[in-house]
Parts: sequence; structure tokens; C-alpha cells
Amino acid sequence: MTEKPMRPNKQRAGKAELREWIRAAEAIRPTCLNPADFDALIRHQKLRLGDEIMAENLLRDSWADLDQADLRLLLQEQIGRPGQYDGDENVIHLPLAREQCRVSLTYKGAKIVAIEPGLAFDRQEWDRICAEIEGPIMKGPLRVGRDISFNTKGVEGWWRGERSGVQILPAPESAPRANEGADNPFILEFPIRDAGRWPTTNYPITNQRRRREHQKLTLLLNLLLAGTTKFLRERPRHFWANVRFGGESKIEWVQEWYFADFGQIVVQELSAQVGEKLGEIESEKYYKEAIGLDGRGLLVPDDFDESICRYQSLPAALQAKFDRAAYWLSMASRQWEDSMSASYASLVSAAEALTPEDGTKHSVYCDKCKENRTHDVPGATEKFRSFFEKYTPDPGLRERRSKMYGLRSKILHGSDLMQLDQGRAIGWDPPWWNEQEMNTELWGLMRTAARNWLKDPT
Repeated sequence: MTEKPMRPNKQRAGKAELREWIRAAEAIRPTCLNPADFDALIRHQKLRLGDEIMAENLLRDSWADLDQADLRLLLQEQIGRPGQYDGDENVIHLPLAREQCRVSLTYKGAKIVAIEPGLAFDRQEWDRICAEIEGPIMKGPLRVGRDISFNTKGVEGWWRGERSGVQILPAPESAPRANEGADNPFILEFPIRDAGRWPTTNYPITNQRRRREHQKLTLLLNLLLAGTTKFLRERPRHFWANVRFGGESKIEWVQEWYFADFGQIVVQELSAQVGEKLGEIESEKYYKEAIGLDGRGLLVPDDFDESICRYQSLPAALQAKFDRAAYWLSMASRQWEDSMSASYASLVSAAEALTPEDGTKHSVYCDKCKENRTHDVPGATEKFRSFFEKYTPDPGLRERRSKMYGLRSKILHGSDLMQLDQGRAIGWDPPWWNEQEMNTELWGLMRTAARNWLKDPT
């Protein structure tokens, strides 16, 4: 005689009882004398729920200030890699899926919103990870990160921000150097939180913080300092180059790269100063006079430390806005050699990154389309104009700024390229010269507006 299948009502009641058992078991787990076996029993009972396995979100509210890239790197180092998908494109399982899954990460956009235990989850291991996060990773001591940046003006002296903890030093004597106008190396030092020193498993987090902070500060300095300031790109280019000067040319296929032995990349305190202190100029004069290649080397504005402190004290969301603007400003410089059109569009993107994100949507019935259409108020062009009217006020340039945004729209929507990119830049003819003037004007406006935004980001 065959067993009758369980009725749906009894089946639901059984699952409800099982859930209650699991909740009670997890509540008393801290008092258990053999937590490993007890965890295995809890996992077994969860498996009995079939497709309705109870998800426990291991992500703690107390980790809200932890950079998610640091969290992800920690899990990669402690849980394992490479990670695997299993049907849901927003969930990655570490180190692999199904029976080998120890934890599953659920993303919403670019943010981790849930960490859930997998079939191979180890509670004791997770407790150790939590202790690491809430200990050295979030509360580790402050150290000094170091790396090489470059500026088109020679850096032969030092500068130290007493409040910001940022320091500029000349590159060591053994470092390769170039003439003014080239990418001249200097050492940039800055505060970071030490999650662990080499060779601990948390060292990659310290190093990641060092690299991230170095790039962000270099982008900030690109805005605050005369000349162009940059870091060595992570995806180096390859190109043909003349590697011999002063005689017969020698053409070789080369890789963009730089190396200098500048010592430890993480140290206890700021390094000793070398050479003379960099000259300071009153800030208003600085951005008018300290331009071009004048042979004086790098100088700094007298409010340099204050400007860095303003950036460091920005709330996370506003600092992220500024980082995006600084990124696009740097890209505008890098792209100039390849495409004036792309460079110009990046300048506009830098401005758009700092415009307010709030606004409203209006719905309007279109007689021609015979349906409701929505549009943003204010629109993109009006936001662009308003941004410059607030941070570089000049009511007479309103129409000019509309033309600036209109050119950007033509470029990004594929309907036009700037004359230089079409090989049509001839003499001072109006089509090309007007674009050149607009591009130069936007460069100056964007740098001034971004610096003023730092003073009043509301």
C-alpha cells in the first residue's frame, strides 16, 4: 500500500514549524558547546525547506562606513575566489556555487545589499571575519601611504599640509626625470587607515586603500595645482616611439611605464623634508599667474592645505560627486591627444557630475504623438547653465553656455565631430577657431567652478 502524499495545508504547517525551529536554534546558538555540529544541523534543517531556504543577511549595519571594495577584497582573501554565478546575475557565490558555496553576495546596482550563508558556510570562520572587520579593518591605526605622481612643472622642493596630512616631496636623485613640460615625477604622501601590514592577509586592503587614495588625491591636485597632475594609468598604452634623439632616429614599439625606487609604500609618519619649501602665491593671483612653462617649477596656492581639507571633510556622497568630476577633468586632458571631441565631452561631463541630482518630471500630452510624454525640470541644458551661473557668474554668457552644451550633445549623440578631428582645422577659419575658443573657455570655467564648488557644495 502506497503512502498518501501530504496535503498542502499540512505541508505548509510543517514548513512553518521548521522555520520556528530554525529561528529558535539560531537564537540559542551562542550558548551551544559544539557550535560546528550545531551549525551543520541548522543547515540540514534549512535544506529540508527545499526552495524556501531561509536567508540570513550577515551584512551588519555597523559596517555602513566600510568601503565596499575593502569588504569585497576581504571576502576574496578570506573566503576564496574566483566566485561563480548560478542563475541570478545579481548574486555571486564564493568561492563557488551550490555545495561549495560558503557565502553568497547579492548586489543592487554597484552595492552589496546582502551576504547570505551558503551550504558550506562556517559560522566560526565568519565570526573571525567579523572580528577582523570591526577591529583592524575599521579601527586600525592611521599610517602614511606613498606613491609617485607627475606634474608638467618640475618639483624640486617640498610642501606639507599641517591639517590635511598631505605632503609633496621631490623624486629621489636616482629617479628618471625630464624637462619642464613633460610628466615630471614627485612623491605624494597622505594619511590612510592601516588594515594590516605585510605579510598579513589584510595587507591587500591596506594597499588597495593606498592606491585608491593616491588616485583620488592626484585627481584633486590636478584641479588645485598649476600644470597637469596625473598618476600612471593602470592600463598602460603601447605605441611607436623614437627612442633615440640627437642623431639617427630609432623607432621602437614601446609600453608606457615608469619606475623609481622611492622607498616603502606605507610608513609610520610623514618622511623628512628634502630641499627647499615650494613657493606659495596668494590663491587669486596663483590661478592667473602660475600658468604656462615659466621655468620656476611647481608653486602652490596659499590656501592649498585648506582646499585639501575641504575635500577630505566632504560627506561621502558629495566626495563621490567631486571624484567623478575630477576624473572627467583628468580624462579631458588625457583624451586631448587622441580626440578633441572626446576631450570636450569629458569637460561637460565634469560639470554635469557636480550639478544637482534633484528635479521633477513633468508629464505633457503631445498632440502629434497622441500620448503623454515626460521631461525633466530643469532639463540638462538648464542644469549646465545654472551650475556655471552659480560658480562662475557672468549673466552675459548664458547664450554662450547653451552653445557649449549644444556642441556636447551633437558629439555624444553622433551627429557631429569637432573640426580638428575631421582634419578640417585650417588657419583661423571660423568653424575651427570658434570650437577652439569654446574649448579653451570651457577648460577655464570648469576648473574655476570646481574649485568654487569645493567652498560651497550645497
